[in-house]
Amino acid sequence: MLALTAVASLAVGSKSIDPATVLAALTSYDDENALHLMVRELRVPRTVYAILIGAALAVCGALIQAFTRNPLADPGILGVNAGASFAVTFAVGVLGFSEPGAYVPFALAGAFVLTVLVYALGSFGPTGATPMKLTLSGVALGAAFTGFTTAIVLQNNSTLQIMRFWGVGSVAGRELEQLAWAAPLIFAGLLLGLLSARSLNALALGDDLAQALGARIRVTRICVIIAVTLLAGTAVAAVGPIGFVGIMIPHAVRWFTGPDQRWVIAYSLVVGAIFLLLADILGRVVLPNGELRVGIVTGLLGAPVLIALVRRRQVSGL
Repeated sequence: MLALTAVASLAVGSKSIDPATVLAALTSYDDENALHLMVRELRVPRTVYAILIGAALAVCGALIQAFTRNPLADPGILGVNAGASFAVTFAVGVLGFSEPGAYVPFALAGAFVLTVLVYALGSFGPTGATPMKLTLSGVALGAAFTGFTTAIVLQNNSTLQIMRFWGVGSVAGRELEQLAWAAPLIFAGLLLGLLSARSLNALALGDDLAQALGARIRVTRICVIIAVTLLAGTAVAAVGPIGFVGIMIPHAVRWFTGPDQRWVIAYSLVVGAIFLLLADILGRVVLPNGELRVGIVTGLLGAPVLIALVRRRQVSGL
């Protein structure tokens, strides 16, 4: 299904291209052919980005939901998105950076710093870092840094214009050269998440029982925090904040895998990529002229799903 969706992403858009032409553009590229140019220069990069970012956000959501034992958690709950957005806004509004590649390091640094602050604040007290304290710390710091971001944006009109487009979230207009830094970070985060799955199963039973079963709680939490920072931070840095993927996909996956995190994380990786590809395709064809950015489409699709999750008598088990 992922392969079919990727092919559809290359063929479907404001200008439909038949599969034979898509294959020819990939295997025998003709730079004088406008359709080949459209496939190679426009649709291949956004397809690759949709696959990577969709997988990253879905796995990130699965990790956070298992880590905090909160079935309605998403990548923003530990402050990652807020930290990355604040750092990018600071780089654009205060330091004067305008090219996307220039503020990527700031986004990653902001995501990492705020995640560490959340973990440090949530670790105070005799009970250490509990899911509830981490969740509250993430919400509080995320709200504060969102306020700082808004204050900077409102002070500068040029910053407002740049952040207005970046803040929506889109995989369009991205270059494959940026994958040189994005792909290794996402792969590292995915690997850490997969390696943490077994220990997350033990943590779902409670800290005391998990420790009795031999799970290294502190190591697991540190690994998950690093994985979340890499996945969400890189995704936000690369394409801007895209909502609802991290909260929807793990729930959809748990409907047919059950609560075993090894299967939840593995399937979230694939289903998240499929979902973001479908959302991007829908955004290209839903309007008669122009297209909707994928961040808007995921919001339109995700809001009803979130309402349905809240209204369910028993949310998918963790």
